[in-house]
Amino acid sequence: MKILLVDDHRSVVEGTKMLIESEPDMNVTIETDVYCVSDLVRIQHFDVILFDLYMPHINGADLARQVLVYVPDAVILIYSGFDIAPHFNLLMDSGVSGFIAKTSTREQLIQAIKCAARKEAIIPMQLLKQLRRQEIVVQGEKGNDQSTISKKEENLLRELAKGHSNKEISKTLLISQRSLEYSLTELFQKLSVNSRVEAIKKAKILGILPAEDLY
Repeated sequence: MKILLVDDHRSVVEGTKMLIESEPDMNVTIETDVYCVSDLVRIQHFDVILFDLYMPHINGADLARQVLVYVPDAVILIYSGFDIAPHFNLLMDSGVSGFIAKTSTREQLIQAIKCAARKEAIIPMQLLKQLRRQEIVVQGEKGNDQSTISKKEENLLRELAKGHSNKEISKTLLISQRSLEYSLTELFQKLSVNSRVEAIKKAKILGILPAEDLY
């Protein structure tokens, strides 16, 4: 079984490589430079790919999205030492097949890789109960009115969190700048905020965006 492990910490990948390769018939390729990953997955086949969540220049979720463009059937696990619960919806949207904690035992890590290779999802029990919400309900300031945040508005919030300009966001989301301005106005009203900074802060409180900035 061929496994790709991507993490910017050399000591971590070297140690994890030794753990995994202690299992017969498992071979690990390690990569610490995120810019090399896209080319690597295009020229080599990997049964399972493990990405750290927090890495310089790009996070594991966005890197997964990039890889899945080139290899749509890639099996990707987020291998992180951080609590991924606040980022669960974001990570599920990225197309990953599951999650494994760096605090896991060797047996748990090996079992997760084997299950993932069989196309089985790897989701901790505590997260299974909060499978992606179809809609996010926002309580109004007066407490007696509610509104929902759509998938498009979630995407808009993620672009705001990246610090992109209206021109950049409209290009990414394939909408006109005028439509974007209308969407921002409506979103700010739903969140009861007056600025981008307030919108991002409110989105983190609601769990729409990671509590700790991924970008």
